Amino acid sequence: MPSSASLPPTGSSRYHSGAYGRQTEQFIDGVGILRRDGRIVILTGAGISKESGLDTFRDEGGLWSKVRIEDVATYEAYQRDPERVLEFYNERWRGMASGNIRPNAAHDALARLERDWPDEVVLVTQNIDNLHGKAGSKSLIHMHGEMAKARCDRCQHISPFAEDLTLSLSCPSCKKIGAMRPHVVWFGEMPLEMERIYAALGTCDLFVSIGTSGNVYPAAGFVQEASAMAGAHTLELNLEPSDGASAFAEARYGPATVLVPAFVDQMLSEGWEAAGA
Repeated sequence: MPSSASLPPTGSSRYHSGAYGRQTEQFIDGVGILRRDGRIVILTGAGISKESGLDTFRDEGGLWSKVRIEDVATYEAYQRDPERVLEFYNERWRGMASGNIRPNAAHDALARLERDWPDEVVLVTQNIDNLHGKAGSKSLIHMHGEMAKARCDRCQHISPFAEDLTLSLSCPSCKKIGAMRPHVVWFGEMPLEMERIYAALGTCDLFVSIGTSGNVYPAAGFVQEASAMAGAHTLELNLEPSDGASAFAEARYGPATVLVPAFVDQMLSEGWEAAGA
């Protein structure tokens, strides 16, 4: 498994593993090269939005413990019972759109990193909420779609949508009635913008995964892609080790609203430690 430690206050660091929760950190001058540049790809999952009040999917008590995936999150379910599927997503959208759900400190910190970092920062999210956008992130890829948009099942036209989806609605483009579905990727469907994602992974210097379970592909394989294809340093920021934790070179565990702002502060003040002579 990768090692785990709190962020160093100053200087370069290497992390050495021990029993989980009892790791120690060592500061070793000259072991690596501190960089204040480099292309960054960040992957976020449900864990980053949980502290904003949104349910995760796979945790104990998460959404998939309350409803069967086969009933609400597949194209076959939509064909079989579109009203039930639409109501499931309408209910989720109402919760997201409420004034109680706002970007948290982790969302805000990632937007700040993108704004102030000298090189490209690409943010890939598995989340279908709009919290990254609300926080100000611009270079943002929603690989699983967005709840704030609807897509026509007939002509594939995508449009912003802030109301309940019903079978009485018509497509703004082709005018087909009853074909508007959530613009989300269901199980069995291909995630969005994969060419753009793999292009970013293939040229990044640093790959960071935040709040992910590590068991949903293809996202769970991004760490290997970044490491093998680009030689990137890899870092997991998570509440606890993900299923793919062993693939990361470095790991830090704790709440996203604590870890992510500290990580961004360190990046912008000190940079990050790349392997070097």
